[in-house]
Amino acid sequence: MFNNKSILVTGGTGSFGKSFVEYILNNFKPKKLIIFSRDELKQYDMLNSFIKHKNFNKLRFLLGDVRDRERLNLAFKNVDFVIHAAALKQIPAAEYNPQEVIKTNIGGAENIVFAAIEQKVKKVIALSTDKAANPVNLYGATKLVSDKLFIAGNRIISSQENTQFSVVRYGNVINSRGSVIPFFLNCFNDNKMIPITHKDMTRFFISLDGGIKFVVDSFKRMKGGEIFIPKLPSIKIIDIAKAINKNAKIKIIGLRPGEKIHEILCPKDESHMTIEFKDHYIICPSITESKSIKFYLSNARKEKGKKVKEGYEYNSYNNPVKWNVSKIKKELKF
Repeated sequence: MFNNKSILVTGGTGSFGKSFVEYILNNFKPKKLIIFSRDELKQYDMLNSFIKHKNFNKLRFLLGDVRDRERLNLAFKNVDFVIHAAALKQIPAAEYNPQEVIKTNIGGAENIVFAAIEQKVKKVIALSTDKAANPVNLYGATKLVSDKLFIAGNRIISSQENTQFSVVRYGNVINSRGSVIPFFLNCFNDNKMIPITHKDMTRFFISLDGGIKFVVDSFKRMKGGEIFIPKLPSIKIIDIAKAINKNAKIKIIGLRPGEKIHEILCPKDESHMTIEFKDHYIICPSITESKSIKFYLSNARKEKGKKVKEGYEYNSYNNPVKWNVSKIKKELKF
């Protein structure tokens, strides 16, 4: 579906953006692939990393900030598909700098929605996080609002000409920039000590490749308005430290500001709007016009789903798929 199409990725120089660009260049023949971000050095480095790729001439690098709607309007001109990956994501930093995070994560999301509608972009997928489900920190709260803005975007103009908006929500990306696994490895290599905030903490994990393929599949599945959630393994954070080295010194340091012990992907409060498919869930929009939940029981790929039981919650604690220490060592190649 991406052949001969123009695709734009906001935050395109991040871990997801760089891998997504590589995946598209290797597997499709896009008309052009636009990397939109605000860091000129990262763009320069990324450009050089792809300069020998056979499809390098398809790449376009645009400097800009999602806070700037006028710039987005120019960037989205003649674009078919948008992946919105730009966000401020560090939880402690968000707690101490709330105004900046709100401007990017909420104001930026609103700008994406209106620019996409104005430029008649066909489909938009925004990347979300498990922290947007029943949020307790500012980052999660801003991503919840962002999710709501994208879902509501489907209702702004008439269905005959409507840009389709959906959201992909998943957990921690393995080995992404600034994530827990490279942080633990650095701590161990420096002083053989790994700090753990809580001994019982669990998280959902997804590989970078898995996240990219799920986003691509979601473009093919979407009708507009869904929150797509992959079925993922859960890991006890302390087990990552044990997998890195069984002799690692583990120090319990207490929860950071805004940190949860367990994360949620499908809240039980939204179980009446949640549909289970073979390898994923969707949460249907709470506000619809002519579309009911029955509309989403099959997707654009004709896959069939079923409603979950009332009160069902998909969280990292009760998840039936858990990786133990040996599985972590095998999968992460420690």
